Amino acid sequence: MRRTPVLVLALLCAGCSGTTGAGSPAPAPPPPAVPPVPGIEAEVVRMRTDVTVDGQVHVRVTDTGDEPFTVTGVALDSPGFAPLPATALTAEFEPGRTIALRTSYGEPDCAAQVAPLAARLTVVRPDGAVQELRVPLAGDDLDVVHREECAVAGVLAVAGVELTGLAAREEAVTGSLVLTRSGDDDRAVTVVDARRSVVLDVAVDGLPLGLGPGERRVEAGVEFTPASCEPHVLAETKQPFVFPLSVVVGDGEPVAVPLPVDQAQQALLWDLLERVC
Repeated sequence: MRRTPVLVLALLCAGCSGTTGAGSPAPAPPPPAVPPVPGIEAEVVRMRTDVTVDGQVHVRVTDTGDEPFTVTGVALDSPGFAPLPATALTAEFEPGRTIALRTSYGEPDCAAQVAPLAARLTVVRPDGAVQELRVPLAGDDLDVVHREECAVAGVLAVAGVELTGLAAREEAVTGSLVLTRSGDDDRAVTVVDARRSVVLDVAVDGLPLGLGPGERRVEAGVEFTPASCEPHVLAETKQPFVFPLSVVVGDGEPVAVPLPVDQAQQALLWDLLERVC
C-alpha cells in the first residue's frame, strides 16, 4: 500500500520527534481492516437499477464455505455514511451460490473516509442459530458514490440551485433557474451546461450562468420541451425528471448537480408530455 513507506519512516523515527517534517503532525495510521468471516465473502456493487434510485446499492454475498445458511438482514457499515437499520429479507445460500442483496446507504459524512467498509449480515445457520456478522466488503463502488455525493454537497454549500415559477405554455413549460449564495464563501459559481432527461429537453437562457463574487442571487429563464414521444420510452423511463447541471465553483472541476424538481413541478412536466405527445 502507498502508506507503507510512511509507516516505516515513522517507526524508524520513533523517539526522535513527534512530528514529520518541519512541525507537521505525523500521518494518521490507516484504519484497521475488517477481519474476514470464514465461509462468507461479500462485495458492494452499484447496479444500473441502483443509479435510478436514491441511496441504494447491492451487497453481493457468496457462500464460500461447505454448508448452507440464510441471510435475513443486511446493512452497510462505513464511517463515510450515516448508519441505517438493516434491510429485512430472506436469501437462502448454498455452497458456491452468490446472491445480490439490495440495501440502502445513509447520508454521506464528507469529513470521513469510506474504509473500513463492511456488511452487517444477520445469518441463520442450519441448526437455527442466529449470528450477527460483520463481513468485509470488497469493491470500490461505494467510494465512487461517496465522491460524487460529497462533490455535490460541496457545490451546494456555496450556492443553492432552485427551479422556480414554472408555468405551462402551448408546447413547453417555462420558468427560472436560480442560484443563491448559501453562506460566506465568495467564490464564483457557474452553471456551464444543462443536460436533458430521457424524455424532456431543457434549455437555459444565456449559459454560462454565473454567480460572481459579491453576488447573492442570479437567475435565468429555463424552458422544457418534449425530447421523445415514443410510447415505450415514456412507459419505461425511470428518471424522467433528472436534469444534470454542470456546475463549477471557483477554479474547480465541473460537478454534475441534479436540478431539483418538486412534485408539483413534476406534475406540470407530465402534463406537458401528455398534452404534446
